[in-house]
Amino acid sequence: MAKVDIKDIENAQDRIKGHIIHSPLINSGQLSRKLGRDVLLKLEFLQETGSFKLRGATNAMLSLKPSEREFGVVTASSGNHGPALALAATRLGVKSTICLSNLVPKNKILNVRSNGGTTCVEGRDYDESLDVCMQLVKDKNMHLVHPFDNPSVVAGAGTIGLELAEDASDVDCILVPLSGGGLLAGIAVALKARRSKARLIGVTMENGASMVQSLKAGKPIDVQEVETIADALGGNIGLDNNWTFETVRDLVDDCVTVSDNQIKEAMRALFYNEGMMVEGAAAVGVAALMSGTVDCEGRAICLLSGRNIAAETFLDVISQNS
Repeated sequence: MAKVDIKDIENAQDRIKGHIIHSPLINSGQLSRKLGRDVLLKLEFLQETGSFKLRGATNAMLSLKPSEREFGVVTASSGNHGPALALAATRLGVKSTICLSNLVPKNKILNVRSNGGTTCVEGRDYDESLDVCMQLVKDKNMHLVHPFDNPSVVAGAGTIGLELAEDASDVDCILVPLSGGGLLAGIAVALKARRSKARLIGVTMENGASMVQSLKAGKPIDVQEVETIADALGGNIGLDNNWTFETVRDLVDDCVTVSDNQIKEAMRALFYNEGMMVEGAAAVGVAALMSGTVDCEGRAICLLSGRNIAAETFLDVISQNS
């Protein structure tokens, strides 16, 4: 099976330069003192549209032939790939349609529209919205830009790994949010190619963790998507997964899950200690450290992947007692 390699990621870095920022890597003094180890935060939520997804979406759009852009692009999204693809397409004057399920929060739907995309809200979960998306590909000849199982998307996400290798060669572990695996797979390829000695750990929510359950089963399997504070991590990896499952299986050191309560506690810690408003999916790495879910000695990096959370939801989380 074909896999994304380091040359693909290096080419992506050259291609998207000027469209994304080299996101800051900062030391969290408060968390470091609380946990008794150096904790660094990679601030991907500072990307335009509010998440790391702009990297993969931009690389995918810039890699398309004119004939592939002609009838517009389409995707299914659990919330963050959608606005990223909408913006990347709008920058090139290409029409985009983003299929979202009824589990996607309203603020993320509005984020798609504000970045120039047309929304199609239909289906009970991500899988059903993907079915709608594939029907549009068939009926309207639109070009599919899959949110994670796409080599250009994986390579774009992998540019984060190049930045980590450049900025923090001496860390002991790196914790990365895990959903379909595009982010984790891309970073894994980059770090292994750069001979990083850091343990790479994928972190996701307990319920509806498709990649984790698939890894346990030894093959891609479907799980039921449920409501979670880490809504951006919802959805299945696909039974016909081509680009992420094997890479995560072969290159990632461990994948763990955290509870919604642990994620919320991490969100509160990031807000009250660092003044950062991040969504649940972005806080899973911090949650894994705070809860002791991962056995990670020494310096750790947590990738904060996105900030797209409804204000009322965030206020509810931070007002709760930890």
